[in-house]
This record gives sequence, structure tokens and C-alpha cells, in this order.
Amino acid sequence: MILLDYRDKRPLYEQVVEKLEHLIVCGALKPDSKMPSVRALAMELSINPNTIQRAYALLEQSGFLYTIVGRGNFVAPEESWQSGKQLALKEELAEAFEHALSAGMDKESIIAILDSVRQKMKKEAANDSDT
Repeated sequence: MILLDYRDKRPLYEQVVEKLEHLIVCGALKPDSKMPSVRALAMELSINPNTIQRAYALLEQSGFLYTIVGRGNFVAPEESWQSGKQLALKEELAEAFEHALSAGMDKESIIAILDSVRQKMKKEAANDSDT
């Protein structure tokens, strides 16, 4: 389910958050499905339960999980996390745009880069559907 990289400089809870977000976004973890208990996941990953608790708390703040007291943590419906994820991505794009402008890039070259990324993704999607 989740593989952690102990050589990664990021804290383990951030890695857990990233991996669980990916599993939720790609649909591997279905909406309203029960998440493993904090203790069970901590034992599975051989890490401290506090690390999992912190990751779950961050995922709940981001709208990816919800908690039912006494029953556990569950995957939130897509509508709950999708708008928050899109907002976070918009903020990241705005920050990257500001950095690019301050580094001397002009608006047209930034848009050209975005268009090339979009074209690359379309080609990859077309190749994936061929196989």
C-alpha cells in the first residue's frame, strides 16, 4: 500500500500524507471506505502511531478524510477534497508564475511552457489508451 523512503529528507508524516492523497485521488481508496486504524497502519509501516495520527489529521484538514468518533477515519467524498486540492494547486501555480516573472521570464514563454506540458500529457494519455 505505502512505501516510505527513509533517505527522503521530508518527515515521514509528509510522505504518508502524499502517498495517501495519491491513493485517494487515483481512486485506489474509495469514498466512504474505512481507513486502517492508526495503530494498524503504524505497525504495518513500522513507524510511531503519532506519525500516522499527524498524517490523518492533516488529511482531515485538507478534506481527504473524515472521522466518526468511536468508528475511525474514512475517505471523504470526492467533492470534499477536490475543491481544496484545486485551490492549493492554483496557489502553487500563482507562486510559480510570480517566481518565473521575477526571474525575468515573460508571460508568453511561461504560457508556451504550460502548453508544451499539456501537449506532452495529451500524447501520454493517447499512448496509455492505445495499450
